[in-house]
Amino acid sequence: MSLFTATSSWATEEHQMFAEMADRFMADELEPNIEKWNDNGVVDRDFWRKAGDMGLMAGAIPEEYEGVGGGLGFDAVTMYAQTSHGDSGWGYAIQSIVIHYITAYGTEDQKRKWLPKLASGEMVGALAMTEPGTGSDVQAIRTTAEKDGNSYRLNGSKIFITNGATADLILVAGKTDKTMGPKGVSLIAVETEGAEGFRKGRNLKKLGMKANDTAELFFEDVRVPMTNLIGSEEGQGFYQMMKQLPWERMTIGIGALGAIDFAIAETIKYTQERKAFGQRVMDFQNTRFKLAECKTKAEVLRSFLSDGIARLEAGTLDAATASMAKYWGSEVQNEIMHECLQLFGGYGFMMEYPIARLYADARVQMIYGGTNEIMKELIARSLDK
Repeated sequence: MSLFTATSSWATEEHQMFAEMADRFMADELEPNIEKWNDNGVVDRDFWRKAGDMGLMAGAIPEEYEGVGGGLGFDAVTMYAQTSHGDSGWGYAIQSIVIHYITAYGTEDQKRKWLPKLASGEMVGALAMTEPGTGSDVQAIRTTAEKDGNSYRLNGSKIFITNGATADLILVAGKTDKTMGPKGVSLIAVETEGAEGFRKGRNLKKLGMKANDTAELFFEDVRVPMTNLIGSEEGQGFYQMMKQLPWERMTIGIGALGAIDFAIAETIKYTQERKAFGQRVMDFQNTRFKLAECKTKAEVLRSFLSDGIARLEAGTLDAATASMAKYWGSEVQNEIMHECLQLFGGYGFMMEYPIARLYADARVQMIYGGTNEIMKELIARSLDK
C-alpha cells in the first residue's frame, strides 16, 4: 500500500524514504495502541512526542524553525501512513493545518516560538472555527475579540474541536469588528496553559473516531496578547481560512485513501481465510467482483489525489479541485467501508474486528471540513461562470 502512484511527479526519493520510516513507526508505535486509545478517548501525549522525535510532524516546516524544510507532500505521507495502519484517532491532520497557518501568516516571532514545539509534539494544536450555531457557515461566527489595552478579550464558545481536550495552542476565529461581517473575522492564537477564563468542556461522545479528543471550548474574558494576532492586521481571518481550506480538504481525501487501503487489505485477508458452504469466501464471484470494484475505486482516487498533491506543491491547486478530493474521497471511503463490512458478515458488526471501527470512523468524513453538500456547491460555482 502506498500513497504514491507510478507516475507521482511530486514524489522524490526523499519522500519514499520518509514514507518507509513513517510506515515502520506506525507499525511499531501506533497499531499496538489503537484499541487502548479508543477506550480512553484520547491519544497518549507520549505518542505525540515520539512522532516528534522521528520528525514526522516537521516535514513541511522550514529548517530555520527546526523542520525538515520540505513541502506539503511530506505531511501527506505522514497522514496516509497513519490511516493506512487503521487509525483515525491521532489528530495530526489538524496539527499540520495549524502549522501551515502559522507558516503562511505568522510573524517571525510567532514562527520561532511555536513551530519548533508543534514539530516536536511538545505542543498540540487545534483550530477553533465551528460554533454551536454556525456549522459550515464560518461567516456567522459570534465569538468576539475586543481590544483591551495591549490585549484582546475573547468571549464565545466553540464546538466539535478536534484535539480540543489536549490542545496547548488554539487558533481561534473571532470577530475583531462586529460591524464588518466576514471582513471583521480574525485568527488569534491562544496558549491554553494558565489562560484565565478559558475552559475545556467535556470530551464529546461520538459515533466514530473515538480515540480523537473532540471537545467544546469556552472563552470568558480570556485575555490574549495582541501579538498573538495571526497576520499583519485584523480582519484577515476569513481570507486566511479560505486560502487554507483546500489543504484541509485534501487531508480528508488523503486520510480516506489510507483507510480504504487498510480496509481492502483486511477484507482480502479475511475472505481468503473464512470458509462458507465448503469454500473460501474469496472464491464466490460476488466477493471477487465487490473487491475488484473497491480496488478500482481506490486506484482512481489515488491518481486524483496524487495529481492534487502535485498541484498543491506547485501552488496551483484551486478550491474546486480540493473540494472534489474531499467530496469524492469521503464518498468512496464510505461506499468501500460498507462493502467490506458486508463481506465480513456477522463478524463485521463486532468491534473486535477493525472494519467495524473503520465503518463508524468514516461517516464524519462527509461532514467535517465543510459538508459534502457545501463541496458540491463550491464545485458547481466553478462551472457556473
